[in-house]
Amino acid sequence: MSQVNISNLTFEYDGSYDRIFDNVSFTIDTNWRLGFIGRNGRGKTTFLKLLMGSYEYRGTITANVGFEYFPFDVRDSSPTATTLDIAYKICPYLEQWELERELDLMDFDTDKLFTPYKIMSPGEQTKLMLAVLFLKENRFLLIDEPTNHLDSFSRRIVSDYLKSKKGFILVSHDRNFVDNCVDHILSINRSNIELQQGNFSSWYENKTRQDTFELSENEKLLKEIDRLNRAAQRSARWSDKAERSKIGFDPARKEKSIGLRSYEGEKSRKLMRQSNNYKRRKQDAAESKSKLLKNLERSDSLKLEQIQHFSDTLVYMSDVSVSYGTNTVCSNVGFTIRRGDRLAIKGRNGSGKSSIIKLICGREITYTGVFKAAGGLVISYVSQDTGSLHGSLSDYARSYGINESLFKAILNKLDFKAEQFDKDISDHSEGQKKKVLIARSLCEKAHLHIWDEPLNFIDVVSRIQIEELIIRHQPTMIFVEHDEAFCRKIATKEISL
Repeated sequence: MSQVNISNLTFEYDGSYDRIFDNVSFTIDTNWRLGFIGRNGRGKTTFLKLLMGSYEYRGTITANVGFEYFPFDVRDSSPTATTLDIAYKICPYLEQWELERELDLMDFDTDKLFTPYKIMSPGEQTKLMLAVLFLKENRFLLIDEPTNHLDSFSRRIVSDYLKSKKGFILVSHDRNFVDNCVDHILSINRSNIELQQGNFSSWYENKTRQDTFELSENEKLLKEIDRLNRAAQRSARWSDKAERSKIGFDPARKEKSIGLRSYEGEKSRKLMRQSNNYKRRKQDAAESKSKLLKNLERSDSLKLEQIQHFSDTLVYMSDVSVSYGTNTVCSNVGFTIRRGDRLAIKGRNGSGKSSIIKLICGREITYTGVFKAAGGLVISYVSQDTGSLHGSLSDYARSYGINESLFKAILNKLDFKAEQFDKDISDHSEGQKKKVLIARSLCEKAHLHIWDEPLNFIDVVSRIQIEELIIRHQPTMIFVEHDEAFCRKIATKEISL
């Protein structure tokens, strides 16, 4: 057992006035299975890169082990390199039998070790890299969002695989995935970084309890400050009145008032002390209030207003099969989408989910069977690909003919900071790019919203916001999503390919 000690860590990117970390200190045990969570743009990947020594920083990071980062960069590999070649390139000293043992644990067909790496699916590549990662010796492993290319079936397998290991930091926004395989949580909050024992559910329960307590305390202190303000004002008025009475007293004209000047002076001083005491108590209450709500995450309500189609049935499929050349990717697909339905399309990677979505969206897809879409159907589509996003947010809004103010207001509710509005979209994190796609979709007037893996890279708080939006407004939707918690909450029906 050893530790990673972070002391007074301070970091900001060159040219930025916004510090990612400011005098942060904490300690990590290298035997932990540590889940790392926080909203998009808070610095999770940046912290992993700092551990890897990729950036210069102030403060100290000390450890008795080396660090290894997932995913590995194999982009310059030969197109003909086999999967086994890539494994040896990442870890030259591995034993093939050990690699096959690890891959068996993740339901990976080991015959594919001898096929070209480039033709494997992204999910298969993820499993290979994780297997090689855990063959590294005396390393503390930094696993950055492994779920983005895994279907729901593979997520369960990989989560169980990680549960059998130890000595890693895992960045993931999939609640079920994290819940199953971690024993500690490191959270980047709005004002600090916290470490807790337990999984995501226990962390979220503690956070919800703390937020509720602080909101209650905040409300009580606001009422107390208001009461003290009114009391101080009354006391000040009485004190001023007593002071004027003392100053304006004329003993020559009122014989029976001899000695009252000292009485009036004492009354004035007493009321003044009372007024000052109210002010001090108000200041103490205000200081107590300033310590609250610093880590309360913004999760403002989002809105979605679909336009109503004259037809009750929007999409109908019966015995549909989709092919690319001689390759049939799915067959015998059938379902009906009526107004108010929210259909989750499930299936393993490569089973044809995106092809079905593209067919509905009007793309040129070769198919057989019966497919009908209602006349004049307006669809708002969110692609799983963010590679084409570039330019300013204003130009992006104009290109889609949506209200720029509403578009940016939604992004603000999804935790976009002011400085992020001036960046080129291509410079945003993957999670922020996904939020751009979703915000645009929420601004579009459509009969049907179709989202293809919308939650990849999106933080947990934003996922919960989007869930609440859909439950509240009940739009008609078709979506592909591998986050089981999300699907359980919002799907009214599902099909499995």
